[in-house]
Amino acid sequence: MSIRWSALRVSEAADDTEELIGEAAGPLLQARIVAREARKSPNLPQYVDDRLYHIISEIDRAIGGSQLEPIGKLKAGIVAVRKSLPEGGLEEERARPTLF
Repeated sequence: MSIRWSALRVSEAADDTEELIGEAAGPLLQARIVAREARKSPNLPQYVDDRLYHIISEIDRAIGGSQLEPIGKLKAGIVAVRKSLPEGGLEEERARPTLF
C-alpha cells in the first residue's frame, strides 16, 4: 500500500526529536533534584511547597521518572508517532530508488 506522505521522513524526525529530548532531560533531572531539595527547607510555607511540587510534577509528566509517569508524555508521544506509521511503510520507502 503506497502512502502519499513520507513515513521515513516522519520516522527520522521522531528519532531527532527523541535525541533532543534526551539532551534536555539531563538539565530537567537536575532541576527536579533542586526543587526536591528546596521542599526540604525548614519552615517552608505550604503555598511555596505546593508550587515546588507542581514544578516537580510537570517535569515528571514531561520526561517521566515517577510512579505516576514512568515514561513521560514526551516519550509516549514519540512512541505514538512511531506506532502510527503504516506497517511496512518504512521498508517500502527505503527500497524505492532515489532520483538523486
